[in-house]
Amino acid sequence: MRKTIIIGTGPAGLTAAIYLARANLNPLVIEGPEPGGQLTTTTEVENFPGFPDGIMGPELMANMRKQAERFGAEFMTGWVNGVDTSKRPFTLQVEGMGELQAETLIISTGASAKYLGIPGEKDNVGRGVSTCATCDGFFFRGKKIIVVGGGDSAMEEASFLTRFASEVVLVNRRSELRASKIMQDRARSNDKISWSLNSTPLEVVADGMGVKGLKVRNNETGEEELIEAAGIFVAIGHNPNTKFLNGQLTTDSHGYLAVKPGTTETNVPGIFACGDVQDNRYRQAISAAGTGCMAALDCERFLETAEETVSAAV
Repeated sequence: MRKTIIIGTGPAGLTAAIYLARANLNPLVIEGPEPGGQLTTTTEVENFPGFPDGIMGPELMANMRKQAERFGAEFMTGWVNGVDTSKRPFTLQVEGMGELQAETLIISTGASAKYLGIPGEKDNVGRGVSTCATCDGFFFRGKKIIVVGGGDSAMEEASFLTRFASEVVLVNRRSELRASKIMQDRARSNDKISWSLNSTPLEVVADGMGVKGLKVRNNETGEEELIEAAGIFVAIGHNPNTKFLNGQLTTDSHGYLAVKPGTTETNVPGIFACGDVQDNRYRQAISAAGTGCMAALDCERFLETAEETVSAAV
């Protein structure tokens, strides 16, 4: 039996672990096969406060983990296959560990960016391929950039990237865009954005030093061409990592865990959500860490109230 178990080890989960460990609650942190979240796949992080010269993503995550361990957080590696949220203590089925129980849960399993699944893409993540314009746009100042996607997020990222890029080419598989009219109009009115619609991405072309461009096929003519660019931003959405919950917790229309406004409380008392798994808007390391702090404080207060209730009953 644990006071609390944290599922996930991105900035949110590790921050929650630091706070709970310092409160002598000895949290157990369950990390999946890719500990540290999306920051472990990035290179230099320049927008996390406290690092004026930047810091490598994996190093930042390693430092957060060491800090949590210093205060007594315990870490285990395993895949959570299922959670019974119907009663407290909550029961987790963890591959390689069997059954675990906890009085409270903090879910910080993040959201995985959708990728195109084409050759050269995953190999060049952090070397010219990105899924976060806010994180990486600065590195492409004065360069030509490609944004792939046709929804609101693609329009938003393309518009944002024009602050840095000399040109942004927006590539979309269809001739029509899924984005709202206001977002389309905003992008179309930007002189720095050009369009390659009805084009299917085929391959990210790189030379070992970095990305050189994106090979696409014109769906009308069948002709293939290489759109030269220094960076490729994939903006086709994210999938919140909630499958293991089997629909037991309330989500929003996009599948992100719903929390009570101003808190990290889910619809089940004693279960809290933080980080990208409940954030479909900001998806930044610093905002995730902030909600990790909130989740830890919400969890601590919940446990204190529960103990006071038991004491009063006795």
